[in-house]
Amino acid sequence: MKQTLLVLYRIMAALILALVVVLITGSLYALFRSPDSGPLFRIGGEEQDRRNPVPEAANVFSGIGRLRIPLAGKPAATIILSISFPYPADDRPFAEELASRIGDFRSIASLYFASLPPDKIANLDADAAKAEILQRYNALLRLGRIETLYFGDLMVVD
Repeated sequence: MKQTLLVLYRIMAALILALVVVLITGSLYALFRSPDSGPLFRIGGEEQDRRNPVPEAANVFSGIGRLRIPLAGKPAATIILSISFPYPADDRPFAEELASRIGDFRSIASLYFASLPPDKIANLDADAAKAEILQRYNALLRLGRIETLYFGDLMVVD
């Protein structure tokens, strides 16, 4: 029994030592890596980049989150969607304005979709909806402009 515990202890010590070595190696690599170097790898490969082209010097704002908007009319339904968009990575004041307007962005999208009649929701033109919401968002902003919107998780639930 004593010898089994000793073997178990040595295995645990070796695993902890290996974990410490991996953490130190990763930390040193990150410390000496150039700040402007690209990612080591991309999950999803190149096809993901072609479907949603985002400029290289851009961040994606997704702070609006997932919206659940009850729709007017009969039968009652709810639209579920998330809205995101790219913005310049080096424009800190604009990023702060975007963060301060999250509630306004949510309200604009909710009011837009809640006002649509049920027949328009059934045949929703996503491009027209994006253009209208984009125009309303840009009317609200003072320090920059949003160029394009992306809808994610767009679905209507009865």
